[in-house]
Amino acid sequence: MTELLGAVVRLRPTTLRDVPALAAIRATPEVRARWRGSEDLESEIRADLAHAGTNSFTIFEGERIVGMIQWHSEDEPDYRHAGMDIFLDPAVHGRGVGTDAIRTLACHLVDDLHYHRLVIDPAADNAAAIRCYEKVGFKPVGIMRQYERGADGTWHDGLLMDLLAAELVR
Repeated sequence: MTELLGAVVRLRPTTLRDVPALAAIRATPEVRARWRGSEDLESEIRADLAHAGTNSFTIFEGERIVGMIQWHSEDEPDYRHAGMDIFLDPAVHGRGVGTDAIRTLACHLVDDLHYHRLVIDPAADNAAAIRCYEKVGFKPVGIMRQYERGADGTWHDGLLMDLLAAELVR
């Protein structure tokens, strides 16, 4: 994987040296509420990095690590598409960092890797994330009922969103 440059972010393939900073971000209450995890977040992130089929980029604002963005691929030719996921340090929320990271990766997936369709699946109640994704061109497809189990043990809805290559807001 190559380094990707956005308007305000730099996406570099995630390495093991990024793990402590990423675990600290994942441990913040705002991120942990969405991404959850065990007490050993560093081990979980290392396991994620070893997972075949998931491609991870560390998000930098300047020289500071501010999050991670991942993508995966459905390679069956008749269903080919890519999916994305992201977490950010709450200290950079509301400043366009997430929008720039999503747009930067989306441009790479569309322009360089020739995906015609991208998907993302935020929690249905995550209004800030949904607004971020809409700024890049993602559109709601529908509610996935009882999609994920929350930290409280109850099931919560997710929102499936997709973006067609021609809809990408650059």
